[in-house]
Amino acid sequence: MGRQKPPLLVVEDDEGLQAQLKWAYEDFDVIVAQDRDSALAVLRSDEPAVVTLDLGLPPDPDGTTEGLAILDAIMALKPDTKVIVASGHGARESALQAIERGAYDFYQKPVDIDSLGLIVRRAFNLHTIEAENRRLAARVSDGATVLGNLITAAPEMAKVARTIERVANTNVSVMLLGASGTGKELLARGLHDASERKDKAFVAINCAAIPETLLEAELFGHEKGAFTGAVRTTEGKIEQAQGGTLFLDEVGDIPLPLQVKLLRFLQERTIERIGGRKAIEVDTRIVCATHQDLETMIAAGTFREDLFYRLAEIVVKIPPLAERTGDAVLLAKHFLMQFGREMNPAIKGFAPDALAAIDAWHWPGNVRELENRVKRAVIMADDKLVAAEDLDLDQADEDMAEALNLKIARERADRVMIRHALARSEGNISTSAKLLGISRPTLYDLLKQYDLQP
Repeated sequence: MGRQKPPLLVVEDDEGLQAQLKWAYEDFDVIVAQDRDSALAVLRSDEPAVVTLDLGLPPDPDGTTEGLAILDAIMALKPDTKVIVASGHGARESALQAIERGAYDFYQKPVDIDSLGLIVRRAFNLHTIEAENRRLAARVSDGATVLGNLITAAPEMAKVARTIERVANTNVSVMLLGASGTGKELLARGLHDASERKDKAFVAINCAAIPETLLEAELFGHEKGAFTGAVRTTEGKIEQAQGGTLFLDEVGDIPLPLQVKLLRFLQERTIERIGGRKAIEVDTRIVCATHQDLETMIAAGTFREDLFYRLAEIVVKIPPLAERTGDAVLLAKHFLMQFGREMNPAIKGFAPDALAAIDAWHWPGNVRELENRVKRAVIMADDKLVAAEDLDLDQADEDMAEALNLKIARERADRVMIRHALARSEGNISTSAKLLGISRPTLYDLLKQYDLQP
């Protein structure tokens, strides 16, 4: 059964144009209404995301009063609807008036079908993105989980999760860039679980952990007798992920000869097993990750540029734990609950000095280091509360590192103060700038520099 077409409401009294629009938009379920009552009835029953509205409708076909009245009614009933208005009467004035009342866009008669089609599709895409943002914001507000098993309260990671959710239901290749231990595989699995492929396999392979001589067989499989020890035909990871997602961790470690074969798969969506001569069609989505600088590797000739652009259709940069405000303590509490149940049920929480130490530590090993530290603390703690000494963090070294790196200290202080000011002013830039004692242009520059959202 095919996917249901999204409804597109066309409010138009010209029967010739009605037929033309129905013919032009075969990928939408075009519903036609000729007056206010029928348009609002469709809005209530079918809830179309996009409406095209002729402002010149009876009983005022030579004016815009009826069209604007319908626009007002749509905005009152369903304000997230994208309304695209058209009129041949006083086009500029009516366009400005309609947009002031909530219309999404405007086009002028006579209709250019191709141009209107672009506006309609852009409106559908924007409506989808806004709906996802609202859903994500709701999930963040009522808890810390924003994507699959990812736990965060940091706006930096919320932005990452928002990007991943937007691209989940496309088939583009996604590259996750981040230091070791930042949770790249967790995000890759979250992307898979948020996609239409979630009922199929998620297969992960660490390209750095497998010798070069074996990596090709692991990825592409082999036929019986292809080499010594190949006693049976074996599917590779690409085939095992048929219909699902293949996560290639540390993709920068794939040797050049194998990069050529991987590129051919991405271009043709077919593979050949080692020792085989038959092309096998495979529908597998690729998500990859690396901590290496692939652009430097491309310049050095150790990574193919054409493969990079095939793998990096969407690039998502994952910030280290030290830059994810509040996440260290949040994750530590999560790990404490998890390991406490398994290893030491007497543990009830963290002592204040432990929480202060967690918040102050720079976490060079990121989430993986945090997880290991908390596991150790749960095992070693003698009391009901985990103390700072149980975490085995050398705070003296940390204090020295902070003292010697003024740039990091200043940046962290800037981030904290800007967030406090934005919170206190409820996002008002002018008020925030006054609280911080800087000009609005300076605050805008800092927001851009630190990638902060008002």
